[in-house]
Amino acid sequence: MRRRLPAATLALALALGTVLALLAAAPALAAGYRYWSFWDGAAGGQWSYATQGPSLARPADGSVQGFRFAVSKDAAAEAAKPRVAADFQAVCGATAAVEGRKRVALVIDFGVQADAPSGEVAPQEAPRTACAQVAPEATTAEALAAVAKPLRYNSAALLCAIAGYPQHGCGEQMADTGAAQPSAAPSGSAPGGGGGGPSAGLLAGIALVAVLAAAGVWQSRRRGR
Repeated sequence: MRRRLPAATLALALALGTVLALLAAAPALAAGYRYWSFWDGAAGGQWSYATQGPSLARPADGSVQGFRFAVSKDAAAEAAKPRVAADFQAVCGATAAVEGRKRVALVIDFGVQADAPSGEVAPQEAPRTACAQVAPEATTAEALAAVAKPLRYNSAALLCAIAGYPQHGCGEQMADTGAAQPSAAPSGSAPGGGGGGPSAGLLAGIALVAVLAAAGVWQSRRRGR
């Protein structure tokens, strides 16, 4: 005579299988985004993922701001950085200071051809640099507009193009195959700043499965008393 598995064991097995399926599906949802990430120059020529978007950031005189176009994660530890150092002197050293204006060094990295949208060509291989001399209260977006027009934004104020590149698209989510997927855009160049991690839907699903599993175990034990 076959013995039936306890209800608690079945509940836990079902919950574990569901969680594993959700986790296995997560990497397939997206490999990253194709977008312009935004960076603050830090000490020693390093780059720090910006916590504000360029429309809100108001850099001080002597600041370095960087932009990188790439397919990468929307997270500080995983996003692609500009490929040159954040060096104010190298960019703005030859630009004389003017009273009532500030100098902001800008590094614009158009990325590699492999990350370019279909049918488009990256404007140049090496990152472009420019020294913007703007009003003291100017934002990074205004400094960028002074040296790298045309800029293109979407309805959510996400920076979509610098110097007209790319001509189409804006923060597309990319599948592991490299194909663009409709999705919410990354936040690295949006007004609110950067961030990343598993989707809220995935985490909520895992949490729900865990709660249901716990309830099943409790109910099974209660019946067995």
